[in-house]
Amino acid sequence: MAKDASTVFDLVILGGGSGGYAAALRGAQLGLDVALIEKDKLGGTCLHRGCIPTKALLHAGELADQAREGAKYGVKSSFEGIDMAGVHKYKDGVVSGLYKGLQGLVASRKITYVEGEGRLSSPTSVDVDGQRYEGRHILLATGSVPKSLPGLEIDGNRIISSDHGLHLDRVPESAIILGGGVIGVEFASAWKSFGTDVTIVEGLPHLVPAEDENSSKLLERAFRKRGISFSLGSFFEKAEYTDNGVKVSLANGKEFEAEVLLVAIGRGPVSQGLGYEEAGVEMDRGFVLADEYCRTNVPTISAVGDLIPTLQLAHVGFAEGILVAERLAGLNPVPVDYDGVPRVTYCHPEVASVGVTEEKAKEIYGADKVVTLKYNLAGNGRSKILNTTGEIKLVQVRDGAVVGVHMVGDRMGEQVGEAQLIYNWEALPAEVAQLIHAHPTQSEALGEAHLALAGKPLHSHD
Repeated sequence: MAKDASTVFDLVILGGGSGGYAAALRGAQLGLDVALIEKDKLGGTCLHRGCIPTKALLHAGELADQAREGAKYGVKSSFEGIDMAGVHKYKDGVVSGLYKGLQGLVASRKITYVEGEGRLSSPTSVDVDGQRYEGRHILLATGSVPKSLPGLEIDGNRIISSDHGLHLDRVPESAIILGGGVIGVEFASAWKSFGTDVTIVEGLPHLVPAEDENSSKLLERAFRKRGISFSLGSFFEKAEYTDNGVKVSLANGKEFEAEVLLVAIGRGPVSQGLGYEEAGVEMDRGFVLADEYCRTNVPTISAVGDLIPTLQLAHVGFAEGILVAERLAGLNPVPVDYDGVPRVTYCHPEVASVGVTEEKAKEIYGADKVVTLKYNLAGNGRSKILNTTGEIKLVQVRDGAVVGVHMVGDRMGEQVGEAQLIYNWEALPAEVAQLIHAHPTQSEALGEAHLALAGKPLHSHD
């Protein structure tokens, strides 16, 4: 029997990743007495095994490409190879700095931080190593882990997950990546820059299949130019060891061999054996079910982040955690509009979007009510200087607001902030067109696209 802590907290949070720590910080800011429980490291997947370290690898890859290509720009540079120990030192230094800063933030807000593996013991308590933490409300934020397929064992040797991929002590000569979503194409991009011969296997018809089809096709074209191979439209059947690596067989009879197989088919919720079902929490395929305010069917329990079936993005976890804290503090927060969440895939070139795809817009508004416009980055001076190609595609309700912005090109992730405002403030093309964008910038491309959509194109054809 766990020993009860003397304090009854306003909020006990199980999980210190993006959603959990955001709820803790905002809750404490609003005067709630908060306990935050984490079995591993504060910051969770995003900080230690996801967003931050993967982008550090991608930046190292970008520098490798620039070293190879210096002569294009009149710069005498040479590429001598990748020092993985040095790459990891850089990557881990970025993570370590952010981790220390986050620890300081949590301490400064007077949050009770508990290190240990927690388990929900009732609708109002969590047990950690024999100690019971009582709360007027419980927030479940236990996150996710890499998924695999039946019969496909991730062994950390030749068949690896993204967690293993972040700590490889070498650059693999060749790699098969199972899954052409965000995780798969980001690793493909980084490894190609490092010098790996990469093949992506995706069962659906396109890479980044959740994006607008035009974005997927642009990325596929760019990957072909970079020498990244991919097989689309046929599902995985089996993987087996060879003398020197792994052989992957597909349902259509194709076979691929490489030194390693990275399994990047997505992430599944961490919920098994944590007492959720015993406490009466409604579940579906391991996910905790919650409403638009992140409330479960148990009145004293909420859930956020990768644990619930919403977008698996760190910034969504932040928003959901803040929403729960504000609701419990008596404020009246607005539910998250998941279509209005910016989405970025940080490969080379980047894929960024907000709002709905053209296909989804036609389902919602009718095909005759949807207008689209494509602006080629070839007409953007700053993109020309950076030697990047791509497009901005706008999806508009005829005579109405822009409901989708889809961008492909280097640094497009940095433009998605303005795109988010355009979508979420339901801007008309003419309203964006009258705003003056600095020249030469890549943000200017968004302005030019809206000028064209408003019927007064400048650096683009009618």
